[in-house]
Amino acid sequence: MKKTWLLGFGFFSISLGWALYNGFVPFFLNDYLTSTALIGFLMTIDNYFALFLQPYIGNRSDRTNTRFGRRMPYLLFGIPIAALFFALIPFHFNLITLVMFMICMNLSMALFRSPTIALMPDITPETNRTKANGIINFMGGCGAILALSVGSVLFSIEEFLPFLAVSFLFLVSLWVIFINIKENRDTIPHANTSAPKISYKNELTSQTVFLLAAIFFWFIAIQGMEALFTLYGVNELGLSKSSSAFSLAFFSLSFVVFAIPSGLLGAKYGKKNMIVTGILGLVFIFLLLNWVESVFFLRSILFVGGIFWAFININAYPFIVSTGSELSYGTRTGLYYLVSSIAAIISPPILGLLVDFFGFGLLFFAAAGSMLLALICMLKVNKTESYSPSVYKLNG
Repeated sequence: MKKTWLLGFGFFSISLGWALYNGFVPFFLNDYLTSTALIGFLMTIDNYFALFLQPYIGNRSDRTNTRFGRRMPYLLFGIPIAALFFALIPFHFNLITLVMFMICMNLSMALFRSPTIALMPDITPETNRTKANGIINFMGGCGAILALSVGSVLFSIEEFLPFLAVSFLFLVSLWVIFINIKENRDTIPHANTSAPKISYKNELTSQTVFLLAAIFFWFIAIQGMEALFTLYGVNELGLSKSSSAFSLAFFSLSFVVFAIPSGLLGAKYGKKNMIVTGILGLVFIFLLLNWVESVFFLRSILFVGGIFWAFININAYPFIVSTGSELSYGTRTGLYYLVSSIAAIISPPILGLLVDFFGFGLLFFAAAGSMLLALICMLKVNKTESYSPSVYKLNG
């Protein structure tokens, strides 16, 4: 599992960037805009480009064959560009340059996200993937905590400091992965050969469609909550910008603490069982957040919510990968991020529009409702965990 820990640095940099982006970029947009819906839209407009790139790059990485491997070339190209534009975001001088830097940063992130995650099943046997996913998400959660805690302190000193720090850590993470993981040496045998072109139509079995639908609905809830939470804390609870962002770090903290245990529990009790438990728990958490009146209880509830999110997120990716063949990891990774990107596009502007009309009190009710839709989709999937066309059937 040593290589998995090292690969976790890639996910560390991705999560670090997204947590800082979601936590502080809305404040930059708020300097120019008064509409929460428009802020939510601009927070996701870049994902329209990533929407098409994620599945394409994932599929293409399945068929890439270079001396650096299948996935590594995308990391070597995408991460330095992402670091550059991430560093430029706080140095915008009007709304146009801010949005331009946001778009370029997210386009470059899309170039290496799917290949980075697809490396995990490439180098990990099926029996160890929930544990491996727990490890890389543990690293990712550490990135989110670092962004929202230390990042909050740096942001209060100078707004550009956390962005420069993250850009530097992007490059450090790339160096760690490149030095320690050699695809031609470390991938398991079936991943060493270039795969033929994978048909998306063949990958979209009924099993996969229900899983993708569940993923879509729970990311609607999470993406919307994370994108608008800091504004909720400031406008509804009267918190400072840094205090609001720091509160969200408690959600990430418990995710980190329970990332590896969630993988172990998924391996023991089944990935679907853990996902369903997590969905039910988050429905309760989102409803409870509507009655929070103190910072202590806010952060306590968010901490518990992060545990349930770990149950879902740690087991979801290994679950969807296991429904396909060994030659389609990049393609199915792309599909996984395709639906999460669609959710990222749809959720913040729609929830922002609801907030404009009905107030922030509706935010967590909408998140709970989306989680219930995810639960319905998951209950349509049998809990058989190993791939076989004859055993992956749907209830009803």
